Amino acid sequence: MKFGWSVQNSGGQATEAILTAIAEKVDGQGYDSIWVSDHVVVPSQMAPRYPYSSDGKFTADPSGHVVEPLAVLCYLAARTRRVMLGTSVLILPYRNPVLTAKVLASLDYLSGGRLILGIGVGWMEEEFQAMGSPPFAERGDVTDEYVRIFKECWTKDEPSFEGRFYRFAPLKFAPKPIQKPHPPIWIGGHTPVAMRRAARYGDGWQPIGLRPPAGLRPPELAAEIATLRRLTVEAGRPPESVEVSFRAPMRFSDDRVAGERTPFVGRASQIIDDIRQYAAVGVSHQVFDLLGLSPAERLATIDRFTRDVLPAFRERPAAPRPPKTTRRAATVRSGAGAVRGHAAAGAKSKTATRKSAGSTARAAKARRRK
Repeated sequence: MKFGWSVQNSGGQATEAILTAIAEKVDGQGYDSIWVSDHVVVPSQMAPRYPYSSDGKFTADPSGHVVEPLAVLCYLAARTRRVMLGTSVLILPYRNPVLTAKVLASLDYLSGGRLILGIGVGWMEEEFQAMGSPPFAERGDVTDEYVRIFKECWTKDEPSFEGRFYRFAPLKFAPKPIQKPHPPIWIGGHTPVAMRRAARYGDGWQPIGLRPPAGLRPPELAAEIATLRRLTVEAGRPPESVEVSFRAPMRFSDDRVAGERTPFVGRASQIIDDIRQYAAVGVSHQVFDLLGLSPAERLATIDRFTRDVLPAFRERPAAPRPPKTTRRAATVRSGAGAVRGHAAAGAKSKTATRKSAGSTARAAKARRRK
């Protein structure tokens, strides 16, 4: 089982200090991935269509504070060493496909091949209008076409494309992503259309669950995975071609629960059992959201998971890594060291010269006495 954590790139906790602290902890403690979500703007008025709340209302920071997700991942790539960097999910239809393909390829290239591209079609029609995107009602078809454009740009020496929504003549596109044939593309959502998209185009499928009305407890998810495998075969691909990830809230609690307990909320032993149940139905990459917690509580939760849960799934948790040293900082320190070394050598040389000169003077004086 692989494990990842989401970070908040919107709201009051989307600051340089908090994002850095969580990302460096996740990277240093040996986790597999870190994830950001996507919005560009938050319209002041919107219809209640949010799929992960029971009333359809989207709770956003009143200030509209959202840090663009690809900018966040580029920043975190420079602050981490090994952890995979994922979007969960990037809303494709309102982005220029060639420009986005370039940004994603550059991110994978500069991070040493650490991008996981989670994609979705979006749900906020008002945001589409603000972005001047293709018609909201056609966002599914637009997404499918843009995925084909990404693959064309990332794998062909002289890509070109002629589609319904976008077209371009042959061009040069470099550098290519480090990962071959391209970074893994994970499809978000668990609607029938999203699952067909995952079966046809995806390297992974990542539904969000345990956030009403989206449930997806193990028996329900098992049925969905069986459907995914069937659809993948119907798309002409091997049934295990699509990795399954599951994203859900997680919280430690020692309180006794009346009735059925929500998975991933409870004592460490209960959470270990929950993870094993999801692994048994086919999940291989578990991603956790830390909702409603302060920055200090988020960091403490990750520490506790590392201590009390992770050892059940790893022979030995990865040792913490020292802070990353940038090339510039290393050069500065190396240069300073060289300057100090040169100065010390110079001082020794001057001392030796003075000693030698003193000895010569004393010898000359002694000869004159004779």
